[in-house]
Amino acid sequence: MGISAKRVAILMLPLALAACAGSDDSRSISFMGSGGATNQPFPNNYRSELPAFMKTYLNNPVGVHDAVMAEPVQRDVNGKMRFVSCLRFAARESDGSYREPQERAIVYVNGRLDRMIEKAAEICAGAVYAPFPELEKLTR
Repeated sequence: MGISAKRVAILMLPLALAACAGSDDSRSISFMGSGGATNQPFPNNYRSELPAFMKTYLNNPVGVHDAVMAEPVQRDVNGKMRFVSCLRFAARESDGSYREPQERAIVYVNGRLDRMIEKAAEICAGAVYAPFPELEKLTR
């Protein structure tokens, strides 16, 4: 007597959810994994990749204010050298008000946007910001 695919999926769900659980100390979203290369290429397309990502990341990408970004520099991220760009912005709430400016670290692996670190105060310490109007021009 065989087990149906549906039963297997139901039985495996707790394991999959447990694998997703963990410490939220770094609060990051990763897309490309760890990327083992030590000499990382510069993320040449970061100015176009970041607005595209933020359009999906923000609940309401329209009306972002005070957007500034630091050029990618190499930083130690969990023991590996990665290019990191720091971003600060104020997002619009659903009632039309604005949040306090948020600071995020954008980590690049193999020259591509890999993840965003929400708790970025330490990794973005000393970042030199410049206006980032591309983020303020986002639409739905």
